[in-house]
Amino acid sequence: MLDQLQKIMQRAPDENTYVGDAQARMLRERVRNLSASEDPVQLWLANHQLGKAELRLGREEESLKAYTRAHQLLPQVQHLPDRAINQMVFDMAVACLRYGETENCCQRHTAESCIVPIEGGGIHQDPEGSQLAIKYLTILLQRTKPDEPMHMAARWLLNLAYMTLGNFPESVPPQYLIPPRAWQTEAPFVRFVDVADKAGVATFSLAGGAIGDDFDNDGHIDLVVSSSDPAGQLQIFWNQGDGTFTDGTKQAGITGICGGLNLVQTDYNNDGYLDVFVLRGGWLDAAGHHPNSLLKNNGDRTFTDVTYNAGLAHPAFPTQTAAWADYDLDGDLDVFIGNESTGAVVAPSQLFRNNGDGTFIDVTKSAGIANSALAKAVAWGDFDGDRFPDLYISNFGAENRLFKNQGDGTFVDVASQLGVGQPRHSFPVWFWDMDNDGHLDLFVSAYVGGIAEVAAFYLQKPFDEETTLPKLYRGDGQGGFVESARDWNLVRPTHPMGANFGDLDNDGFLDFYLGTGWPEFHELMPNVLYRNEAGRRFVDVTTAARVGHLQKGHAVVFADFDEDGDQDIFEQMGGFVPGDKYRDVLYENPHADGNWLQVKLVGTKSNRAAIGSRIHVRVVEEERTRSIYKHVNSGGSFGANPLRQHIGLGKASKIESVEIFWPTTGQTEVFHDVPVNVFIEIVEGRGKVKIIR
Repeated sequence: MLDQLQKIMQRAPDENTYVGDAQARMLRERVRNLSASEDPVQLWLANHQLGKAELRLGREEESLKAYTRAHQLLPQVQHLPDRAINQMVFDMAVACLRYGETENCCQRHTAESCIVPIEGGGIHQDPEGSQLAIKYLTILLQRTKPDEPMHMAARWLLNLAYMTLGNFPESVPPQYLIPPRAWQTEAPFVRFVDVADKAGVATFSLAGGAIGDDFDNDGHIDLVVSSSDPAGQLQIFWNQGDGTFTDGTKQAGITGICGGLNLVQTDYNNDGYLDVFVLRGGWLDAAGHHPNSLLKNNGDRTFTDVTYNAGLAHPAFPTQTAAWADYDLDGDLDVFIGNESTGAVVAPSQLFRNNGDGTFIDVTKSAGIANSALAKAVAWGDFDGDRFPDLYISNFGAENRLFKNQGDGTFVDVASQLGVGQPRHSFPVWFWDMDNDGHLDLFVSAYVGGIAEVAAFYLQKPFDEETTLPKLYRGDGQGGFVESARDWNLVRPTHPMGANFGDLDNDGFLDFYLGTGWPEFHELMPNVLYRNEAGRRFVDVTTAARVGHLQKGHAVVFADFDEDGDQDIFEQMGGFVPGDKYRDVLYENPHADGNWLQVKLVGTKSNRAAIGSRIHVRVVEEERTRSIYKHVNSGGSFGANPLRQHIGLGKASKIESVEIFWPTTGQTEVFHDVPVNVFIEIVEGRGKVKIIR
């Protein structure tokens, strides 16, 4: 594996269109050759393209030099279409903004950097980049019509630029102002603070994955983080139990395990130690034939790459998503990998059955699962309550699939029949019980639109709601779904990549956080936090919580990292090109009023990690009994929560019962007299509760 990853790293400069510099090298030579020519149009075009290529590589000053040369040529190329000139002015403004971000948010980073509305420590000390951006954005706004997408995008960026200077809203020209009321929150919420620097996990990298879980079985939630950069080292941070982490990468024996756009944990060999599955090659088309990595946890804080021996290395298709489940209920975990088929490569998704001896076999064809589309996310969930986990595939640019598990090793696609195939351009997906009615619901994000649509929403102007809004399919208890996104107040475009859910206020209802963005530099939109209001609707509390980060958000993890009884949020940050790196963030939850229970399940007849098991907690709250449901999984499809389930109990001071349903056997165990505010372990079949902490 190390040899293969080294070769991928060496080829990246020439074949990787995101991190490579082949285009920039070609354009530099082209500009040199054209400089002595008499063709100003070609020289203008080459400098414009070079400006964009240099920016992608993080060479902001060289980018601005190229754009400036192109701008100086405009008097000689006046016959160019307006849209070409407008695009160049827009690109210059974006390069100036990124220059300002690098000089301030990256090099002079504070806990408030890039959090909107930008204030306090987020205001730029070096104003040059934003000042230049304002100059070019103003020119562009004067050249474009208010209903043009570029005008709307420029208006959005102009307001952000003024924010970075501490001059919002008073200095924004009235005709371009996004009113301050647009940034107000829908409901109050506790204010989070980014403590990643203090905790020791503020890695600076490109887009990547993250897992929060206990990898050394010491009771503390550790952190594994990856980067899509082929030279980006996989990192593991051990939780010290005092709010800080130590970097254990070198000692873990994973030096050279690089790249990986996403990660997910598993216990594929049922030894009680969580393993790591690394997904590679996503978005890279024919250049993305990178092998994934299955890293076996040796139980001593070291890992071994067993991908080839396990039979998971070939064929190596581009992917960024996979999910583990015991689909055949034989007691070990199988894996489905959502691969990315495009016009350049045929990469069918794959179902691998666990043989129980450390190896896997591809059973995709015999299982009746066919998906040769651009799969961006996959999730398992027993939506019809028959014990057998079903599979949802989120495709970009094609109908989504819901494969019903028929219990005999085969599946049938029922997405069309149940009306859950939309949106057509989707990304993160998950199963959850958002209203505590005991039935699984389904969230499917939309990945269409950008800052023009975000600006339109803030300005209460129309935008294409059909393609840009997510779908929220509420389980009807009869094996069907009802689309309910608007009823639940999901009415703003968000464009998420990373996403996950948890209970941040411990009220017993699941909230969720979306890491937003698109690879282009200008797609600066706030990440979004929704609070669940008692299982009736979601409200946007992003501004109140101070988690509306502008940089590209990827893997999201909800976990009680500091062990104070409430969930914090870790977010892996950074774009997909070298110039768009950013620091990861760890939002510390200051206080959740509700009581809580953390439950670690250990399977014996079921898979050891208990993935797919169900937890039903009955609590007495204000003299009324209510139910709270959780299913054991890692949450969303881009970022992995601990398999240990954190369950908010609201104001309940008494737990009436804890019921555990084990799908492998179909048995339910019931436990009484469980205290609140404790971390417990339940081993299948032992009939008792062990209090860990």
